[in-house]
Amino acid sequence: MDPEPRRPPQDAVTVRHLRLGIGSVGIALPVALVVGHLIAARRLTLLDSLSGYYHTEMRDVFVGALCAVGVFLIAYRYRWPDDALGTLAGLLAIAVALFPTTVGAAPGTTSPSDRWVGVVHQVAAAALFVLLAVFCLVLFTRPDRAGVAPSRSAVRFYRACGGVILVAIAVALASTQLPAEVRHTLKPVLWCETVAVFAFGAAWVAKSDALFRAAGEGSKDPGEASRDLVA
Repeated sequence: MDPEPRRPPQDAVTVRHLRLGIGSVGIALPVALVVGHLIAARRLTLLDSLSGYYHTEMRDVFVGALCAVGVFLIAYRYRWPDDALGTLAGLLAIAVALFPTTVGAAPGTTSPSDRWVGVVHQVAAAALFVLLAVFCLVLFTRPDRAGVAPSRSAVRFYRACGGVILVAIAVALASTQLPAEVRHTLKPVLWCETVAVFAFGAAWVAKSDALFRAAGEGSKDPGEASRDLVA
């Protein structure tokens, strides 16, 4: 008779679910905003940034998704400094949601205080992307709590995702120097934000791959299985 499959530790499963949830919401957000706005407006209209969808009928989706990512990040518990940086990133994600940008707002509807809120939004968004790059470049590439290092291919993938996020941020910032008509036509900030969000989401989903292998861990030594699950 085959031995009963060993169940993975509950804390490892929780971390896996959190990583999968963070990544999945991140990947889905740009698609949901664009497609949802397309359905509501009955025509394809790309805005100048993802944050601009706050001022459309997709406001609740934008705020809800960012708050969900924020809560996931705050609840994310693995080890120091992952926990502290996750909490900080979560607070920044919630700030991005609750302090809206003025970009995309109807002309004449923003006050001086609204513009200050928009500055908070921009600073929080930039800091959030930098922290997400740090997760990819530094935290995800370290050995796990059992001392088992990720594979070389995994390290290359995480570093690639982190590099893409940083390059996207740099290009988005540089694009602000372009003439307004060029920015409105090419929408570089929208594309850079979308690429960065996809890279962040892909890294977190990839880091949760042990969740999908949990069913096959029963044949492994308990210590080996546990190390895989918390990688």
